[in-house]
Amino acid sequence: MKIFVTRRIPEEGIKLLRRHHEVEVNPEDRILEKHEIIDALKDKEGLLCLLTDPIDAEVIKSAPKLKMISNYAVGYDNIDVKAATERGIPVSNTPGVLTDATAELAWALLLAVARRIVEGDHFCREGRFKGWAPMLMLGRGITGKTLGIVGAGRIGTALALKSQSFSMKILYTSRHRNQVLEEKLGAKKVSLEELLRSSDYVSLHVPLTDETYHLIGEKELKMMKETAILINTSRGAVVDEKALIKALREHWIWGAGLDVYEHEPCIPRELIELDNVVLQPHTGSATYETRSKMALMAAKNMLAGLRGERPPNCVNPKVFKSRV
Repeated sequence: MKIFVTRRIPEEGIKLLRRHHEVEVNPEDRILEKHEIIDALKDKEGLLCLLTDPIDAEVIKSAPKLKMISNYAVGYDNIDVKAATERGIPVSNTPGVLTDATAELAWALLLAVARRIVEGDHFCREGRFKGWAPMLMLGRGITGKTLGIVGAGRIGTALALKSQSFSMKILYTSRHRNQVLEEKLGAKKVSLEELLRSSDYVSLHVPLTDETYHLIGEKELKMMKETAILINTSRGAVVDEKALIKALREHWIWGAGLDVYEHEPCIPRELIELDNVVLQPHTGSATYETRSKMALMAAKNMLAGLRGERPPNCVNPKVFKSRV
């Protein structure tokens, strides 16, 4: 069968696919336009796509031979899963494998904002460092502070567990109780409002859904402490970006660390110009080890789907129930 890969991924995944099928990889290192994806899928049975690819109903309906969609990401809000399910097309993602890498990046952002690492680096490179001073680059302490986890799934849990060295108090919001966090860290499940009002650091780990769109807006940002720091490594639209810019400008909160943005890859100029925010180019899973594992997982999902089997990480299992 024929498979289209929308952008180059680690070679391990491509090699595995090529052992079994004909594979075409986008030769250009850029995000494809929707019409380019539609053109490429006209004779393809498999699509291995990225979270930056808009795989909506139009794309799916325009691919007559399509049998499997494998998303190279844990999130899949870029895909119209309903439209795929109606066509009987399995959709898969790559969960679990990027848990630690993303949690590590969240910690890197937290530490960088709290201790003003980026500001300090610029300060030194610009030749402004004239010697130690008692009030120079004062930041926020971490040890013994309260960490609020919004969404205590795999990544939120990993982030919280890594806080043990800092003896932090853990608050979390989740649909279900997290026994691991409660037993190991004495974590407490609370409402979002209580978490925002009580936490020194708030880290977001929820998927983007209708319920979580702009979960953190002006109202929620005003609930937070003036000394609090917000970290987002989930999806940009979970935060109302305009409200966040206002909060950072007017110092409703102390700072923020962002790996994702509401209208990626666009980052508002107002955000870029602020000193109290650290920005990353969506690199939560960007380690050699993690991206290679993701490529293999996406390839294995693809191969299973093309065999007519349920992929290991299928997000729309209803497709297989309807086949029985």
